[in-house]
Amino acid sequence: MDDRQLLRYSRHILLDDIGVEGQEKLLAAHALVIGAGGLGSPVALYLASAGVGRLTLVDDDTVDLTNLQRQIAHTEARVGQSKVLSARAAIHAINPDVRVDTVMQRADETLLRQLVADADVVLDCTDNFATRQALNQACVAARKPLVAGAAIGFDGQVSVYDLRDGHSPCYACVFPPSQTVEEVRCATMGVFAPVVGLIGTVQAAEALKLLCGIGQSLSGRLLMLDSRRMEWSEVRVQRQPSCQICGGNARL
Repeated sequence: MDDRQLLRYSRHILLDDIGVEGQEKLLAAHALVIGAGGLGSPVALYLASAGVGRLTLVDDDTVDLTNLQRQIAHTEARVGQSKVLSARAAIHAINPDVRVDTVMQRADETLLRQLVADADVVLDCTDNFATRQALNQACVAARKPLVAGAAIGFDGQVSVYDLRDGHSPCYACVFPPSQTVEEVRCATMGVFAPVVGLIGTVQAAEALKLLCGIGQSLSGRLLMLDSRRMEWSEVRVQRQPSCQICGGNARL
């Protein structure tokens, strides 16, 4: 790090758990963020401000006026612009040193496998079950840690799925691909604006901890938020030997 970086990241460096070594790990790290909306906005901005050296943002959507109630990476001036380009502008306004790669297409299985293989940590900020399952499968295959968040209405949830830990479940252990899921979107159900910020910020914190190798992650724990009561609850989740994705007989 040069003198400017030492000053910029001094409040991290002062933390014994991070220090110079941890900050250098962040500067050398690559985070893959799938989704640049309500969750992806705080995730990307906090990872960038913390000094993660490279971010890859994936989203095929454009900024809409209705997004601005909660998607803090975007502005009215960028309505109609690609979300990943808008988010890149917001990131560079905070930290111009971060390399931001943008992918303006819907993530399919082939693309996800390519992108996940090149990342150090993966953050699921999507809003549909099929993409979540495909992303989980790519992370299991590449043994990359997945930080998954979700939010709708006044509720949110977040966890870490890290197959480097032999006891950690994958996303499919907790939410099997075979289960019937009714897709619920913010466009039809609404979402309390700060909820995506709360969940996305937790996702960013978990990713930074994983990259620095500090603390205890949410692996094996599903954290759930009821913002009406501002109450957090935790459910222990276990790896399932019969899981079709990460079980012993699965084809990866």
